[in-house]
Formats: sequence, structure tokens, C-alpha cells
Amino acid sequence: MSDGERPSYPSFAEAVVVWARIALLSFGGPAGQIAVMHRIIVEEKRWLGEARFLHALNFCMLLPGPEAQQLAVYIGWLMHRTAGGIVAGVLFVLPGLIAIMGLSWVYVLVGDVGVVEGLFFGLKAAVLAIVLQAVIRIGGRALGTGTMVGLAALSFVGIFVFDLPFPLIIVLAGLAGFAGLPGVRARNGHGAAGGGIADAETVLGEATPDHARPNRARSLAVGAVLLTLWLGPVVALFGLLGGENVFTQVALFFSQMAVVTFGGAYAVLAYVAQQAVDAYGWLAPGEMLDGLGMAETTPGPLIMVTQFVGFLAGFRDAGGLPPLAAGTLAGLLTTWVTFTPCFLWIFLGAPYVERLRENRRIAAALAAITAAVVGVILNLAIWFGLHVLFGELRIVQGFGATLDVPVWSSLDLAAALLVAGALVAVFRLKLGMTTVLGGAAAAGVVFHSFGWAGV
Repeated sequence: MSDGERPSYPSFAEAVVVWARIALLSFGGPAGQIAVMHRIIVEEKRWLGEARFLHALNFCMLLPGPEAQQLAVYIGWLMHRTAGGIVAGVLFVLPGLIAIMGLSWVYVLVGDVGVVEGLFFGLKAAVLAIVLQAVIRIGGRALGTGTMVGLAALSFVGIFVFDLPFPLIIVLAGLAGFAGLPGVRARNGHGAAGGGIADAETVLGEATPDHARPNRARSLAVGAVLLTLWLGPVVALFGLLGGENVFTQVALFFSQMAVVTFGGAYAVLAYVAQQAVDAYGWLAPGEMLDGLGMAETTPGPLIMVTQFVGFLAGFRDAGGLPPLAAGTLAGLLTTWVTFTPCFLWIFLGAPYVERLRENRRIAAALAAITAAVVGVILNLAIWFGLHVLFGELRIVQGFGATLDVPVWSSLDLAAALLVAGALVAVFRLKLGMTTVLGGAAAAGVVFHSFGWAGV
């Protein structure tokens, strides 16, 4: 396809195949997942351009819940209406749901998963390389001026060094852009710096599709259906089983989490860990880390670790049900009440956000938010890297700063070797993501079988 030539509109069936492919490649948390979507949707398929992609991403960053999954719903809705959004969102979650459920069964039945541990060990190295690639890709597109680079740097320092809340960083960045901070530039649909794809050269073009325009009657109908699907089971469980039953507690807690947890996956997981471990006693701290390891090295949102939490809660308080059945039902219930609200936020809010694409001050605010998010993603990359490469970290505090400093004697040499290999494969050899993930996983199994992991 030549530059400037608009691709043909994909059929619904073609879109399903694309979303399934994205879902199966969505490793590495939100940074890696957004990078996968950008590469396939913008660069490869050219369904929408750089400006529209970043506009949608900015909105999803403001919502509670998993931003990458919400971005998939948003783009699916833009392309193929409500059905497209549902398919994109469900497929994005489905591989992780199946993988975490299977690993949860293995976890409670076997404990030591042997070769699976080696598989995860290798995948973590590849995931780190993919996340770093995401920082460079998204940063290269979004940081077009010194001011934007400065916002990203301040965001990184604020969250990494001073542990500022993510919502505060986002609000401050948005206000700076809205107020007209010099050097904050929003992309428009007529072109994109840094080799990005212009909206005019994509399937959607620059115009807003008719179905993406605000429609009060349609919004009320969709909102009523989704609210019923989300909260109906919660109300039914409370009425039938009472507030002390584990299924009711799981439904209520994770429904609350879906509303109040802003700040990305790690902020959500910190909140979940505190409540699930300390308040409810559903699992131990080490088990929470095991669940996070599952979520980090399987496709889908990191927040899918909540399914593991719900599974253990049901498994250990099964009532009259077989433990595995109770755990499975509680895990599925957790996933349902966690992700159903994501569709509600997008289907209700996206039409109005689309209408704001031409508002310069709003666009500048969202562009500033994107710059801040680059700093947050870099923070996640470093956080993840520290936990992949080092077995022990120590906390250093002073002058209002809090830093996780690696204990160099705890460096995992095998992990460092795998990370170096993955970085060479991604940045030097330009190998595809599937190849890198498969090679790293195989290497991890070999390392683990020889007892080299963790040395």
C-alpha cells in the first residue's frame, strides 16, 4: 500500500481475527499491550491514525480499571459499533482468563509447577524488553517538544522518586495543557510527527463516524443494560447468600475496586493486595506475588491477577461446594465484576470524547496527559526490571523521596543474560514479538531445568 492511500474497511470477521491476534500477543502489562495495539492497529492495519489513537489512549488513562483493555473496547467500538467494542474487549481478556484459571488449578493442586516456572522465568525477560520498546515507541510519537519531554520527566520523578499518586500527576498535567503551557502541542488529523500515520490516510479518516456521535437515547439504553449485567449478580448474591458469604464479599469488593481504583495496574494491585491479604485474609502476601507473576507472564491485563485472588477466596471458603468448583466460580465472578464496568465507561463516555477531538484546549490537555503517561510507563518498566533482575531491594528514604534500590549481590545472572538477549533480539535484530517471546520462554525452561534460574 502506497503512502497516502487509504486501506479498505475491514469486515467484522476480519476485525475478530485481528483482535484475537492482539489478545494472544498482549504480554507485558499495559505498556506492552498498548505497544502491540499501536503496532498492529496504527502501523500495520492503519485503521486509525496517530492522533486518534493517542486521543483514545488519553481518555482511557483517565478511567478506573485496565486502560489497555478499555482502549481495545474504544477502538473496537469506533470500527464496528457496540458489537465491535464487545468483541474487542472480550477477546482481549479471554486468553488471560483461561491461562490464569488453568494456572490457578495447577497452583492449588500441584504447587510447584516445575517447567511452567521456567517458562515464566524466560517470558519475564522478553516482557521487560517489550515494555522498554513501548516506552521508546510511545515516547517517540508523543514527546514532540522540550516541554513535553519535561512533563514526562517530571511525571517519572514524581511517581518513581516521590511516590506521588497517579491521579494527581494526571490532573496536574491536564491542567497545565488546558491552561496553555507553551510547548504543549496536540497532534491533529492532518499529519503526525516522527513518522506517525496521519488520520487522513487511515480507514476511519478524519471524520467522526455517525455511530460515534452522542445519542442520549442510545446511551441510556446501553447504560441500563450494562448496569444490570454488572450489578444484577451482586444484588442477587447479597439477597440470596447474605453479606458474609465469600461470593457476596468477592462481588462487592471487586465491584467497588472497579470504580475507585485509578492509577494503572500496579496502583490497583497495591490496593487489592492490602485488602485481600490484610482485611479479608483470602491469601498470603507471597501468594499475591505468585499471582502477579502469573499475570505478568500471560497474555491480557495485569489486573487479571484479581481472578487468582477470587479463585483462592472461593477455594478456601467453599461452603457446600467442591473447592475447585467454588474457586472457579469465584474467579469467574471476580473477572465479571472487574471488567463489565469497563464497557460501561467506554460506551457512555467515548461519543462525547470523540466530539472533543477538535477542541484545541481539551486536545492540549490530553496531549499533556499523554506526555505524563510516558513517564509513568517508564516508571513501570524500571519497577518491573528491578523485580526481574534482583531478588532483593532495599528502600532508601530522605528529603521526601522514597527509592527502591537494588541489592547488587542479589542480581540474578541468568535473568540478566536472558534480558540482554531479549533486548538484542528486539532492538538490534528487530525480531517479531512472537519469536522473542517463544525464544525467551524456551531459554527459560532450559535455564530452569539446569538450576540456573535465581543464581
